[in-house]
Amino acid sequence: MYKKWKIVSIFSILLTFLVTLTVHANDEEVINEKLGVPIVVYGESLSEAQKQEVKRLLNVDETSNVKEITVTAKDLVKYINGDPNSQMFSSAKITRLNEGEGLKVNQVTPENITEVTDEMYANALLTAGIKDAQIDVASPIKVTGHSALTGIYKAYEESGGEELDRVRLEISNDELNLATDLAKKEGLNQEAVSQLFTEIKQEMADQVPSNREDIEKIVDEQLKSLNIQLSEADRQKLIDLFDRMRSININFEEVKNQLNDIAKQLKDKINDVIQKEGFWNRLIDGIVSFFQAIINFFQAIINFFKELF
Repeated sequence: MYKKWKIVSIFSILLTFLVTLTVHANDEEVINEKLGVPIVVYGESLSEAQKQEVKRLLNVDETSNVKEITVTAKDLVKYINGDPNSQMFSSAKITRLNEGEGLKVNQVTPENITEVTDEMYANALLTAGIKDAQIDVASPIKVTGHSALTGIYKAYEESGGEELDRVRLEISNDELNLATDLAKKEGLNQEAVSQLFTEIKQEMADQVPSNREDIEKIVDEQLKSLNIQLSEADRQKLIDLFDRMRSININFEEVKNQLNDIAKQLKDKINDVIQKEGFWNRLIDGIVSFFQAIINFFQAIINFFKELF
């Protein structure tokens, strides 16, 4: 009996060992020899402690198969003709995907990126010529999020992507700046602006505008369709931006599926906001009705005693 239990125990130990080896083998990262390892880019202004926090947020440790680089203010000048005195805190991890998989943007720390949404990043990146990639953005402190674009551009080229057109990069940066600026206007929000930009690009893909007048018509149609009111100055900025895209022959037809994905995400977000607003409105109406009923009750009692005396 003792021998039997001993054999069973040894067999159990061996089985556990084999299962453990299998799990670890399955957990091991596989290097994509076609697309290369993910690139992690850190803002140069990060302290060492902040850098370690960003590594944690982006799931980067000693065993990770990634390439790590730093984005500097010099890169800001190189890629978008930016301010060489800028501080760079936003960081990102970019993993190239197979053709047709689309562009996926995820803010790991949305509470720390105050002005730029996933859809704003995605729109600007498509304008820049970046597609088929998983991009995770993080910052250990509150930032507007604009400088992350430069890091993503640098990481994309470092990951083996083709060299990006510098004119497109400048336009994409101007697009992000205009989007965040418009989102601060009264009566607008980030989702509305992203929806506007996405639908203008979808129409450009469908209509293939040949001149500024065509762009002006598309912009005006989408402003009317979405019931968005802009000042004449802001309307002209919008027309100027998309006319620049037309003038350098950005082909949005090539990324139409990815634009459709952005539009769907925005629709889901807007519907969610509407549902939440409806819930809170109903709740507030219910509370107001409850207290009004109490007031009416006591008013009836007061009137009753007034009639008695």
